[in-house]
Amino acid sequence: MSIERITSIRGSALPLRGDNIDTDRIIPARFLRSVSFEGLEDHLFEDDRQQAGAAHPLSRREYAAAAILFVESNFGCGSSREHAPQAIRRRGIRAVVGVSFSEIFFGNSVALGLPCASVSTDESRVLIAAAEQAPGSVFELDLEARQLSGAGLTVPVTVPPGARDSFLRGTWDATALLLDHYEEVEAVAARLPYIRA
Repeated sequence: MSIERITSIRGSALPLRGDNIDTDRIIPARFLRSVSFEGLEDHLFEDDRQQAGAAHPLSRREYAAAAILFVESNFGCGSSREHAPQAIRRRGIRAVVGVSFSEIFFGNSVALGLPCASVSTDESRVLIAAAEQAPGSVFELDLEARQLSGAGLTVPVTVPPGARDSFLRGTWDATALLLDHYEEVEAVAARLPYIRA
């Protein structure tokens, strides 16, 4: 099983304002009723969209094909549910760019091949404003060059070295790596007395 190397993500951006957006806002708990993640994207930011109506970015046609999500600080805080990045990725978002991310949300995102890149507070505001003023503008998150460019802007981004390396090398999917090297897993298991018994 080949794991995708992720070196860059290119596409339009969906701007989402607000600090401390928690996982219950991203995907409300009442939609977590199945054993799979199928269909979660249909309820992404369900309550926020209901409150804002047609004004919410996710409800606007010009952001329907967005591949990059622009956010502010402490995105994905709250519970540790992995459904939040699942819903985002299943919606078609391939990267999230913001000031900061909850540690658990970040880890769950890496496991799905969803890079979360950090920028400064000022740069986040500029990026969100650019995506609001010119919906459909194409941006590129370049993990190799550690930068995001588009709409006449180029800003540096930070991704922790371990996560960045796993995307660039295609080693971000731990389950696929185990399956690719299952004979090694079996060999280790055979040496462990508590598994042989």
